[in-house]
Amino acid sequence: MKIELVSISVNDPIAAHKFYTEKLGFVSKVYMPEIQLAIVVAPDDQDGVQALLEPRGGFGSKEFFDTVYNAGVPVIIFSTKDIQKDCETLKAKGVQFRGEPKKDENGTSVLFDDTCGNLIQLHLA
Repeated sequence: MKIELVSISVNDPIAAHKFYTEKLGFVSKVYMPEIQLAIVVAPDDQDGVQALLEPRGGFGSKEFFDTVYNAGVPVIIFSTKDIQKDCETLKAKGVQFRGEPKKDENGTSVLFDDTCGNLIQLHLA
């Protein structure tokens, strides 16, 4: 068994698709803006785990994710092999970080805002 698809709840799937592809470098797997369907994958693992950028709103999800965001909790963690380099690259593209990478017993990590209602953690183990 393996993970095939994860859902990332976003305020606007079209804006999220633009951010995830243009700023973060993900690749479109499925993109049908007319029905707000956007699925992206990592450029170096296009047959790997897919991320569905799912429209937020139903079943109280807006309230839930607003609370998660306001608490400073990431909705997903992206791994990196070079956190400093990736931070510099993303900052040059306009990505807004919440502080600088910090090391603890689990590795080095930093949060950034995906501009679509979520915080994402960039992590180096």
